[in-house]
Amino acid sequence: MKLLLSAILFLSLFLSCSSRQEGEMQKQNRTEMEKKNIGNVLALYPKPMTVVGAEVKGKVNWLVVGHTGIIGHDRVLVSMNKSHYTNQGIRKTKKLSINLVSREMLPQADYVGSVTGAEVDKSGAFEYHWGENGTPVIDASPLTMECNVEDIYETEGFDNFICSIANTYAAPDVLDSEGKLDYTRLKPVLFEFPTYSYLATGEVIGKCLNLDKQPGMCAKQAMASDGIVRLSKIEVYPQYLDEYLKYAVEVGEISLRTEPGVLSMYAVQDKEDPRLVTILETYASKDAYEKHIASKHFQKYKQGTLHMVKSLQLCDQTPLNPASKINNFIE
Repeated sequence: MKLLLSAILFLSLFLSCSSRQEGEMQKQNRTEMEKKNIGNVLALYPKPMTVVGAEVKGKVNWLVVGHTGIIGHDRVLVSMNKSHYTNQGIRKTKKLSINLVSREMLPQADYVGSVTGAEVDKSGAFEYHWGENGTPVIDASPLTMECNVEDIYETEGFDNFICSIANTYAAPDVLDSEGKLDYTRLKPVLFEFPTYSYLATGEVIGKCLNLDKQPGMCAKQAMASDGIVRLSKIEVYPQYLDEYLKYAVEVGEISLRTEPGVLSMYAVQDKEDPRLVTILETYASKDAYEKHIASKHFQKYKQGTLHMVKSLQLCDQTPLNPASKINNFIE
């Protein structure tokens, strides 16, 4: 009996020590974490900026909505404060349209978010047509989804409309050659709630599940005070022209994809004299330029084309408007 009690006591002490050590380890991991706990903050921002269209009391009404989401692959959620005038129309018709906001239509979108349809007639804020599902479709929006409300999930102060998609309308210039949406062309405006700011998008930084095979455009540095804007004017010996162009295209693409300090590298060829090639090069800083010319891909280009180039002029430029930016996008 004493032996049994001793064994139980030993096991209890062992488990107690193990639990204490595990608890201390977990506590240590918590206290040494570099991240700061900022509370139960909803931080899934930015979100696509949208204008919801609906018929309310026989008239079209528009409302800016920044809180939308995806449920599975065939449902979307549109979350709207219960106080909005638009909600009563959606509850009655069980229909709405979701119009993505482009930069061009942002002023009107901002306006319809600042006044209520209960006091102001907002039907004329946008040019629109009626979609096949009976909801208003904004002409200026690059992409509109007509939706049917399948369910309404109510939370404190909010109507959350769970919708199926009836039709999707896309402007021709936001589709690729296969007729699929190209978000580098679409470039929807994003909404960031904590600071009530609008953000831009459209930069491809990589291919999902394929990053190691075909890297996308890397994130770019901001232009510094010693940034460089340059025109490189090149004359190529005619017998080497085709070979030179392959080198030039390769170094430009690799530089844009992999170098954060290479902001643009846009090469053009003279129509009347194809031997004349001009490259607009923009570097975020002098340091970025020095890293570029020291890179393996640039050295391959430089050494491989030395005998092909008849003349080279490097002409530094001063931007008339430094705030203007040129972006190169590679699919």
